[in-house]
Amino acid sequence: MWISYKWQEILPFSSSSINSSIHQIVSTYMRVSVVSVRQIVRERERERKMVSREKKIKAGLHDKLQLLRSLTKSNALNETSIVLDASRYIKELKQKVIKLNRELAESQSIISDNQSPLVTVDTLENGFLINVFLNKTNPGLLVSILETFEELGLSVMEASASCADSFCLEAFGGENQAGDLDAYVVKEAVLQAIRNCDED
Repeated sequence: MWISYKWQEILPFSSSSINSSIHQIVSTYMRVSVVSVRQIVRERERERKMVSREKKIKAGLHDKLQLLRSLTKSNALNETSIVLDASRYIKELKQKVIKLNRELAESQSIISDNQSPLVTVDTLENGFLINVFLNKTNPGLLVSILETFEELGLSVMEASASCADSFCLEAFGGENQAGDLDAYVVKEAVLQAIRNCDED
């Protein structure tokens, strides 16, 4: 014998309330699902960007290493060996720079020495033999030196001079009767005459 019951008699709530509850559950689930999907999408997008950034960094590093390998003429294939070869190459360059600077300083010193006037004064019985050499010439230099001789009381007994590309003078100067001159004084006076011409 079948006994029929109404749902309203069994359940303490109506069908409309059931439908409303189901609707709320479904809505809540959908909202949670949408939020979860968005979070997943954002997370995957973040991971994708990180992977892309890492790839760019690795690619940039690889290009720089290859450029370094080319500049240093390295035959190495791995990163560590390339860096070690580059370090040795830099040390060699530093040594070359030091050597070049030393050679440059020596060259400048030689040039400076060549530009310095060479003046020798030899004491003779009745005067001085004066030799002047300078690797450049000055139109008024000969006159200035001769005037210096005159101021010192030296009479030029004999002289030969060349003033083409360089200046060369050999002169015999007879000393005055006082005889109070020495070779050092004559040399310093000639050097001062040369300096005066350079300043003019």
